[in-house]
Amino acid sequence: MLRKIFLIDANSLAHRAFHAIPPLTTREGLPTNAVFGFTSMLIKLLKEFRPDAVIAAFDKGKFTFRHNLADSYKAHRPETPDDLRPQFPLIKEVLSALRIPVVEVDDFEADDIIGTLASRAEAEGFCTLIVTGDLDTLQFVSPRTSVLHTKKGISEIATYDVEAVRERFGIDPEKLPDYKGLVGDSSDNIPGVPGVGPKTAAALLRKYGSLEEILAHTADLPEKLKGTLARYSKQALLSKRLAVLEQNAPLPLNVDFTWPGPDTAASNEIFHRLQFRSLLKKLYDLGYATTPAGVQVSSAPALAGARPFPDDTDQFAAHLKETETAAVYLEAKQHAACALCTGAETVFCAEGAESTAALLKAIASVPELKLTTFDVKQALHLMGPCGLEPERFYFDVMLAAYLLNPGIPNRLGDIAFEHAGVHLSEEASPAERALIIYQLTPLLDTKLRLQGLDHLFREVELPLAAVLRAMESAGVAVEPAELAAISAELGERISLLSDEICGLAGRSFNLNSPRQLGSILFDEMGLKPVKKTKTGYSTDASVLEKLTEHEIVAKILLYRQLVKFKGTYTDALMRLINPATGRLHTTLYQTVTATGRLSSADPNLQNIPIRDPLGRRIRRAFVAGLPKSVLLSADYSQIELRILAHLSGDPLLLDAFRTGEDIHVRTAAEVAGVEPAAVTPEMRSRAKVINFGIIYGMSDYGLAQELKIEPGEAHRYIQSYFDRYRSVKVFIQNTIRRARDKGYVTTILNRCRNIPELLSPNRMQRQLGERLAVNTVIQGSAADLIKKAMVDIHRELLRRKFETRMVLQVHDELLFEVPEKELGAVAPVIKAKMEGALELDVTLTVALKAGPNWHDVERIEV
Repeated sequence: MLRKIFLIDANSLAHRAFHAIPPLTTREGLPTNAVFGFTSMLIKLLKEFRPDAVIAAFDKGKFTFRHNLADSYKAHRPETPDDLRPQFPLIKEVLSALRIPVVEVDDFEADDIIGTLASRAEAEGFCTLIVTGDLDTLQFVSPRTSVLHTKKGISEIATYDVEAVRERFGIDPEKLPDYKGLVGDSSDNIPGVPGVGPKTAAALLRKYGSLEEILAHTADLPEKLKGTLARYSKQALLSKRLAVLEQNAPLPLNVDFTWPGPDTAASNEIFHRLQFRSLLKKLYDLGYATTPAGVQVSSAPALAGARPFPDDTDQFAAHLKETETAAVYLEAKQHAACALCTGAETVFCAEGAESTAALLKAIASVPELKLTTFDVKQALHLMGPCGLEPERFYFDVMLAAYLLNPGIPNRLGDIAFEHAGVHLSEEASPAERALIIYQLTPLLDTKLRLQGLDHLFREVELPLAAVLRAMESAGVAVEPAELAAISAELGERISLLSDEICGLAGRSFNLNSPRQLGSILFDEMGLKPVKKTKTGYSTDASVLEKLTEHEIVAKILLYRQLVKFKGTYTDALMRLINPATGRLHTTLYQTVTATGRLSSADPNLQNIPIRDPLGRRIRRAFVAGLPKSVLLSADYSQIELRILAHLSGDPLLLDAFRTGEDIHVRTAAEVAGVEPAAVTPEMRSRAKVINFGIIYGMSDYGLAQELKIEPGEAHRYIQSYFDRYRSVKVFIQNTIRRARDKGYVTTILNRCRNIPELLSPNRMQRQLGERLAVNTVIQGSAADLIKKAMVDIHRELLRRKFETRMVLQVHDELLFEVPEKELGAVAPVIKAKMEGALELDVTLTVALKAGPNWHDVERIEV
C-alpha cells in the first residue's frame, strides 16, 4: 500500500477559514477564528485519510520572483485583514505542536514549495494529497498526486484527480498554465488573452498541445482569433509564465517526509491557551494525543473502585452515614442508571430502573449526607419522588462553571477539560461522571471564592434551581379552545390574504417561495429590485419593508407575520400541551445567556409579543388552572432604567425616580429644555426610545432608523441627552474603560462576563464589545435582582405554607397562580419581596395585576 503525504497550502486555507468562521476570540481578546477553522479542518482530514507524512507550506513575504516579471501580479489583492494577520503565528504554533514541518522560502510562494515537495514525494513513492483553498496546484495532478480543494468555507471538500481535472477543464492537468495563458486568472491578476474563453482555450490546447504551438499555427485559425492572438502573443506567454508553478524551489535540506504525530504536552498547552476544548478532544479521539497528567478520569485506574450497588442496604446506609459529602450522577432516561461517588476511589453504581430507585431511596434515607451533582435542577426532577429535599444539594458543578465563565459550553466534558485539563469521552460511564463531579467540586468551589462569586452562587443561583424545578413541574394552564379559535381565525385571514395577493399579482403562485415571489414582484410587476442573491432577487423583510408603498408588498409582509405567528405560537403551543395536566411545562435554563438572564424553551414562553395585538390575545389563553383561582402578574417598573440610575448616580435620573415622575416625560423635557407640561406624546415617544437605546448602545444611525429621522438630528438628540445626564455618560465611559483594562465586566452581585471583543483589532468588533460591556452590567444586574426576588418569594411561600405557585418568569415579570382566598395575603408578600430584593439608591416599584387569564388582568393595590 502506498504511503500518503499531505501537502498543505497553509496561507490559502487560513484565508478560507478566516472568512468561513464567524469572529472568535479568546477571553484575552485574541482573534482565533482562522486558527480554529484551519485546525478543525486539519484534524478532520487527519481522521479521514490517516497520512504517513504532513508538511505545511507558507508564503514568505509579499513579493516573489513573479513580481519581477509583472508588477501587476496579484496587485489587486486587498491587504490582509487586521484580525487575520496575528493568527498566522498562532497557526504555525499549532503546526509545531502537532509536529508538522513548516516550509517557507524567500521569493517563492507556497504553491511553488508544494510543487517541489510533490515532485520529490512522487519520486520517493508517496501518494500525494495537496490540501488547498484554490485551484492553482491542479497543474501538479497526476496518477499519484491529487488535490483536496475546499469548495465552500472549510466544510465541503472536492477531490481532483486526473479525470476530474479533464472533466472540469477539458484538458490534462499539465496544460493548465497554457490554459491560463489564454484565459487568464482574475484571482492572481493574470490577464490572458482578451476574448478567449474556457471552451476556445480547451479546444485549441486539445488540438495543438501547448500555447507555443497555438501561436505557431495562428495562420490556421479564424481571422478574428488570429488577429487577437497576434496582438496579445507576448501577454499570453507572460501569463503562462506567471501561471507555471515551480517544481525546483530551493527547499531546506532537513524537510522530513515522516510524521511522528503530535507532541502531547505542546498540543495540550496551545489548545488550552487558545481555548480549543472541542478540538483537543477530537485530537484525543483520533488517538494522536493522550490525556494530560492529572486525574485520569477515563482510564482503568479511575474505575478500579467502582462497585455495584450492594444488596445489603443497611450496611450501605451505615457507610453513607459515615460520609459527609458525595457526588451523584443520574442518566436522565427513565432512571436507567445512577452512580454515587463517596470518595476518591469509591463509586457505587446502579443500572436499571429497580436498582436505581433503590439506590436513590438509600441516598434519601440519610439526611446528613450532602450532595454535589451536575445540574441540580435535573437531579431534583429525577430524585424528588424519592423524597430528596433541595437543601441536600450543597454544590452544582454546572452552575459553578457557568458563573466562572458563562462563555464555555455547559457540558460536563467541557467543564472537566476547562478546569481540570481532563478529557472525558462522550461514552464515559455514569461512574466516571460521578467521579469527575466529585473531583471538580472542591476545585470549582475554591475558584468561586477566589473570584468573589460564592455569595451569588450560594444565595441566588443554587437555590434558584429548586425554584425553577418547582415552576417547571407546576406548569402554566392554558385554554386549548382559545388557542384553537385564534388558530382558525388566523387560518382564514391567511387564506384570504393569499387570494388577495395572487389577485394583485395576476396569477396564482407559491407565496412561500422566494424565487417565485421575486419573479412576480421584480420581473412581472416591474418593482425596482433592492438586492440580489446568488439564487435570484432577495425578498427578505428588510427588502420588502422598503417597498411597502406597493399594496401587494404590504399584504405579503402581513401574510408572513400571520403565518409565522400561527406556526410559532397558536399551533406550536397546542401541540405542546401536556395531555395529563392540561398545562404547558416549559424548560427554564440558568446557564444559557451570558448576561445571567433566564431562558425558556419547549415552548419558549418569553418571546410572546406583548405590544402586538395578536400577542396580547394569545395571553388570554393562559389561565388560572386551579379551582377558584386567579393569575397574579407582578411586574417591575422600568427596572433597567432604575439600575442605570443607581449605577451611574446621575442626580437627574435619581430625582425623577424618587419623586415618581414619568421618566420619559422627564427625559424629553430635559433634552428639549422645556417644562414637563409642554412635552408632547411624540416627544415622550422619542425620549422612551433613547432612554432604552442608551442601555443597548444605540448609535446615531440606529436612533435615526428607529425614529425615522436624519442621522444628524439623531446625533444632536443623543448629544443633548448626554449634556443633561452627564453622570450617565461618565458611567458608560468608565464601564468600557474598566472592561478594556480588566477584560470583563461585573454586575451588582458580581456576576462576571468576559468581553474579549474590546481587544480586537477590528473596529466593528470593538464597538460591539463596548455595547456588550454596558448592556451586560445593566441587564445582568436586572437578572440578579429578579433571580434574588424569585428565591426570596419561593422561600416565603413555602415558609407560610401558601398554596400560591410561581408559574412563569418573563424578563421583568413574574406570574403566579393564586387561590382567590389567598390573594389578599399573598399579593403584599410578593410585592415586598420583589421591591426589597436588593438595596438600591432608587425605589423599586412593582405593579400588581390579577385576573382570570394573563390578558384580562386588572391593577390591584396593596
